[in-house]
Amino acid sequence: MPYEWTKSADKTSLSLWPHQSMTPEGFVWFIGATALLVSLPLLAVLGSPVVWVLLLFIALAIWGVWRAIMANRTARQIEEQLTLTGQSVVLSHQPPNGPALVWKANPSWVTVHLRPKGPVENYLTLRGGGREVELGAFLTPEERQGLYDDLKSRIR
Repeated sequence: MPYEWTKSADKTSLSLWPHQSMTPEGFVWFIGATALLVSLPLLAVLGSPVVWVLLLFIALAIWGVWRAIMANRTARQIEEQLTLTGQSVVLSHQPPNGPALVWKANPSWVTVHLRPKGPVENYLTLRGGGREVELGAFLTPEERQGLYDDLKSRIR
């Protein structure tokens, strides 16, 4: 599961992050394999001026794949931190760019809601302090269900 609970003497914290299926080593292998496979047509035209035209298009294609993967990696650098203490519940959402978004509420008034039919399947929210905030938008429906069960037992 892409979340982890930590407990200290005075607080309990939950860290959530999106799946990162491609490791840095996997990225190197993928770009290398893509470059090798896309370059195979060059063997047929070696020694002719056509190789330079094809090489330009191959380089552009490899650059495009690299850029798309890097943009995806940047967009997935989201982290959410939920901190539970006796006096407050604090949810901090750190987007890839920009300042963190923080929500605070009194734990006596916070409720956890899971809507089977919402903007997404198993839409998980926290309600309190006059607002409702989404938690774990990047999790799968099954992970949101598991987190809901976990949160219900911890927020009372």
